Amino acid sequence: MEKGDLYSPYSIQFETLDEFPPVKTRKHFFELVYILSGAGQHCINQHSFSYGENHMFLITPQDCSRFTIEQTTRFFFLRFSNIYLEQNGLSSENIQRLEFILQHANHKPGCILKNQSDKTLVRPMVEALIREAVNRDLYDREITQQLVNTMIVVVARNIAKYLPEKVDSASEEKVIEILNYIQAHIYEPELLRAAVVARHFGISEHYLGRYFKKHCNETMQSYTNNYKATLIEHRLKHSDKRINEIVAELGFTDESHLNKFFKAHRGLSPRQYRATLL
Repeated sequence: MEKGDLYSPYSIQFETLDEFPPVKTRKHFFELVYILSGAGQHCINQHSFSYGENHMFLITPQDCSRFTIEQTTRFFFLRFSNIYLEQNGLSSENIQRLEFILQHANHKPGCILKNQSDKTLVRPMVEALIREAVNRDLYDREITQQLVNTMIVVVARNIAKYLPEKVDSASEEKVIEILNYIQAHIYEPELLRAAVVARHFGISEHYLGRYFKKHCNETMQSYTNNYKATLIEHRLKHSDKRINEIVAELGFTDESHLNKFFKAHRGLSPRQYRATLL
């Protein structure tokens, strides 16, 4: 697992670990990690999430990721490169779409499977891939490739739900850079003021507003607020963080400020939202 290169279009690995080995090199491939059983912490780009059974994570070549195992964990790893996307028989249009979605995933900590129906779909696929790898039965390569294709598309569908409706693989590179900037600085509100963003990209504040609205079908402020509300949602749903810890992490002035913000975007206070999950 320490190698940073993938010498075949994809690879499948599964193992039970009490301690996760250190990653020593930068990776040049995508990695889907599925938790069959166990518990611990997953840290991606300095943001942590408590993982458990049936969680799945996407790790891209740009990500800094590590797992801290608290309870013996059975991992399933599917690693694939752009070479796989280009050689597995998909149409060029679908290849472009998949590459775009995977490269521009919003890397919030947490399980990437958002649809309940997809969660029930993925585990049987993982178990089938393990059986094929173990048994090496007739047509195992063909069956494995179909399962891998399906899993990547399911993952892409879940990731695509976080992209603004009008942003796709044909969008201008500049708007993608702006979205990436917002996501990278979501914890630094002072860097997300329109004047600061406009200056960073060398355009006027007025043009930035019109440009963002044209390409994303919503204002930059609306996108930023919705993205931040989703981050809060993730922490309430997938972590034991106290409300005041979320306040400090996401740059709110106090708990009242967070309550007002979250209620405006989700219709409930953070405590009410967390209560609905019990």
